[in-house]
Amino acid sequence: MAQDKSPPLPKLLVVEDDEGLQAQLKWAYEDFDVTIAGDRESALAALRSEEPAVVTLDLGLPPDPDGTTEGFAVLDAIMALRPETKVIVASGHGARESALKAIEHGAYDFYQKPVDIEALGLIVRRALNLSRIEEENRRLAGQVGEEKTVLGGLITAAPEMVKVARTIERVANANVSVMLLGASGTGKELLARGVHDSSDRKDGAFVAINCAAIPENLLESELFGHEKGAFTGAVKTTEGKIEQAHGGTLFLDEVGDIPLPLQVKLLRFLQERTIERIGGRKPIAVDTRIVCATHQDLETMIADGGFREDLFYRLAEIVVKIPTLAERPGDATLLAKAFLNRFASEMNPQVKGFASDALAAIDGWNWPGNVRELENRVKRAVIMADGKMVGAGDLDLESGDEESPEVLNLKSAREQTDRKVIRHALARSEGNISSTAKLLGISRPTLYDLLKQYDLQT
Repeated sequence: MAQDKSPPLPKLLVVEDDEGLQAQLKWAYEDFDVTIAGDRESALAALRSEEPAVVTLDLGLPPDPDGTTEGFAVLDAIMALRPETKVIVASGHGARESALKAIEHGAYDFYQKPVDIEALGLIVRRALNLSRIEEENRRLAGQVGEEKTVLGGLITAAPEMVKVARTIERVANANVSVMLLGASGTGKELLARGVHDSSDRKDGAFVAINCAAIPENLLESELFGHEKGAFTGAVKTTEGKIEQAHGGTLFLDEVGDIPLPLQVKLLRFLQERTIERIGGRKPIAVDTRIVCATHQDLETMIADGGFREDLFYRLAEIVVKIPTLAERPGDATLLAKAFLNRFASEMNPQVKGFASDALAAIDGWNWPGNVRELENRVKRAVIMADGKMVGAGDLDLESGDEESPEVLNLKSAREQTDRKVIRHALARSEGNISSTAKLLGISRPTLYDLLKQYDLQT
């Protein structure tokens, strides 16, 4: 007889002293492994043994004999033992102040009694999805720290970036130069490191240089090195970046800023695979792979005489175009949560997450500065936040105007809009199908049909 290989049910701890409501809640969550606890001692014992991702907690539990408010005592103990747990608190009618106080103590959300099972179910499943996303982000962050991830720990759910990652994985072991084209702040250096980490050169050095940040008269020495006495101040022989990356990868950021005379020398290196240091007369063989990036239009620069065409084709054996953050619906929310987790642990541990208005603002912002702007705003918000939740005001985001459609074909425009809105809704609801359908104002079967039609993943 075949064994049941279905995955284990997610764990839910219900802390409730009303026996009738206990049975009702347990019946309502057939897709969860539900544990019931009626007091603080049994609740904390279940928390330690079962390690549930989500807890529903009645703030109105009877107080201890010493008068301690039991509900808040349980909440504080849960936050101390397992701060990543999503606690949803219940408060009686008119007890909104207690619910808001619970949020300040680290609760994820609240609901009012009498219980609306369907509404509470949406909150519980949304909390579970958020918990899973945060767990995945923690796993990815841990892999980044151990340098085990492909592409430098890229976090994305957007098909546009998945396509970029797959392209990089395919070309990583080919001995070709790669050019990354994208706006400032799209993560070109992260992807360049991904090329290196995915290649058979990963044990060699990854050396990066920003060609726009170094004065022209120093850039040649930085790239090619110099011999002792080659010029005033050259008190010792120094290897350049190309030589330092021997056996590994050299990342030339903003390659369009390399001056024309130096472009000739770089072209010679790419053709001959040898260099000469400034002041040197002996060619040095160097096995260095070049990955370059720019936000400039090099083809226009070639037409204007500002960039050599032959160098362009040497550098652009493989061209990878990186989408902006605005072209990756849903990714801003995922990245923001990853940044918040990192910055909170480093700078402000009391911060636990984003308020709903902040998530809506992040999802609706156009991000002209791309991932770099998002990272900087989240970092500033975490530092300046007074409470446990970062709000839209902490991020200093204003509502942007709706973009006008660029596609004039109605069918294509409708499909593009459907895809974008569905992916925004999925991100806003942390992938929960019921919540997404409710946001979109459609039924779950209709949403499933659209997901299948547009090949979108939850």
